[in-house]
Amino acid sequence: MPDRPRTSMAAPPPPTAEEWAFAANYTNKNSKGYRYSWGQQVRSMMGTAVEGPDQGVVRFRIEIAPDGRLTQLQTLWTTSAVAEQLARQAIQNMPPLPPTPTGKPLIFDKTISFSPFANDGPPIYRDDCKPEPPVFRNPFAWDGKSPQVVAAPTPTVPLDPQALADCLRQLPQDSVEAESASDQRLMDQWGSRKTGR
Repeated sequence: MPDRPRTSMAAPPPPTAEEWAFAANYTNKNSKGYRYSWGQQVRSMMGTAVEGPDQGVVRFRIEIAPDGRLTQLQTLWTTSAVAEQLARQAIQNMPPLPPTPTGKPLIFDKTISFSPFANDGPPIYRDDCKPEPPVFRNPFAWDGKSPQVVAAPTPTVPLDPQALADCLRQLPQDSVEAESASDQRLMDQWGSRKTGR
């Protein structure tokens, strides 16, 4: 029985000039649009991903200077030396990037997936002006030495009216592709009762 052909996925197109223009001005959620476009630019330059031992995922910590220059690239972890090598080569050959949206250094972690079974779809922006949910901390955690105190939950703090207005002005209309990608991420995370995943 002949071997079946290996699954492959072509590299996605790089961000358009319009997408970079939006990313360069979107300040919400640690410049979310810029971070997404940066990852899309890298993946587009890595080429076709083919099923097999070379596929994998790499996670970087990145720092971008206010003028768009890369100032730090650190590999946090990787599942494929080939994926890491291709990603680093793409990053070295990236075209000049626009300045960061805030005019300050942009520091973030980014996972690049080099796989025929995964695609980093566009993010959803509609909830970016909602307050951050409180971080859960076990109120009963105790080190066994200090006095026992039940920690009160941290209240959610909404944006002040001016900050909310500035945030809402930046929100784009989410695309069908972004909605579909969000739904797929939820399906991958939680599975489907109908399919038993």
